[in-house]
Amino acid sequence: METKEKESLFSAKNRKLIFNPLNLDNPITVQVLGICSALAVTAKLKPAFVMALSVTVVTAFSNLVISAMRNGIPPRIRIIVQLTVVAALVIVVDQLLKAYVYDVSRQLSVFVGLIITNCILMGRLEAFAMSNKPWQSFLDGIGNGLGYSWILIAMGIVREFFGSGTLWGYPVMPQFMYDLGYKNNGLIILPPMALILVGTIIWIQRSKSRELIDKS
Repeated sequence: METKEKESLFSAKNRKLIFNPLNLDNPITVQVLGICSALAVTAKLKPAFVMALSVTVVTAFSNLVISAMRNGIPPRIRIIVQLTVVAALVIVVDQLLKAYVYDVSRQLSVFVGLIITNCILMGRLEAFAMSNKPWQSFLDGIGNGLGYSWILIAMGIVREFFGSGTLWGYPVMPQFMYDLGYKNNGLIILPPMALILVGTIIWIQRSKSRELIDKS
């Protein structure tokens, strides 16, 4: 009985809910959702990581709650209910950030509150949580959150390293590089460069995945 339960909880189908959004169904590079925050909060690695974690938590638990409530939600007010659940979770996350990482909370500014309108969340609630069971919906939220996260973290690393010579706020660019005349690239921390980076990631991803090319 226990073995069957484990197999159902972590079956191949359920594992796809986590792993597919990392590549073939990535919310940013394939579905082109959540682009705004990807451009705005990735100039530094730390706020990019915190934003990624926040979106993952909110997406997973909002999927879980809405899926558990789905049979009792009147169709005419489903969007209002979804927004209410997401807003409540976002407020909790925002207060936790202010309590424990206030400096990052200030850097993220309004973008934490704007998680409420993140297309990834509303898309997963409508497309998945409203028609699937809580466990699968929770995994779908985790998977899409991780797919969103790795893009933000990768961009945060590249932009902070080449733009500021630091990672997580600590200097990592060797001093001899500056002695040789190297200058931090201020262009890379500007929003247009973030868009170019997203485009580059999409190009690399699609060039290596035939399935993505066929899907598009």
